Amino acid sequence: MLCDEIRRLRLARGITQTRLADCLGVSKQSVSNWENSNIQPSVELLEKLADFFSVSTDTLLGRESGAQISVSGLTDQQAAHIRQLVHDLRDANKKL
Repeated sequence: MLCDEIRRLRLARGITQTRLADCLGVSKQSVSNWENSNIQPSVELLEKLADFFSVSTDTLLGRESGAQISVSGLTDQQAAHIRQLVHDLRDANKKL
């Protein structure tokens, strides 16, 4: 559920509801309401949440799992190195 994913991502970052609210330009009460499933964030805020946590909106909505890593500002070669590293780490985890 969206409420659980927002809470999980926030806690994984080690930030408070107040800090998240400040970063998104909303009240702490809004974040609390999202996490308690009292209200849902607007589409605009859902996009801001996805950008803030570097995940897709589908991940926030529980439609897919996994984080996204922005490679903007990197050269094509640097981005390729990042993709290869991720691939290698996945392969290593499969062997565990």
